[in-house]
Amino acid sequence: MFFLFIGIIGVLLKYLEIGPVATLSWWFILAPFGMAVLWWWWADASGYTKKKEMEKMDKRKQDRIDKQRDAMGMLKKRK
Repeated sequence: MFFLFIGIIGVLLKYLEIGPVATLSWWFILAPFGMAVLWWWWADASGYTKKKEMEKMDKRKQDRIDKQRDAMGMLKKRK
């Protein structure tokens, strides 16, 4: 997401010819989009995306369990 944001800002600055970005090559301006594609490919191929999704689901599950235990009075009150 970071690379995508940087790419959009770069394209806007280049198109509006603002600052030193106006003199840069379009290849340099569009490079963050290519890096974003590489990041997404790597994240999917390595299992990083799936791992983060599983961690999020496990946390939601544990939060539900804790909430139910608290409602039944099974959790100790924290000071």
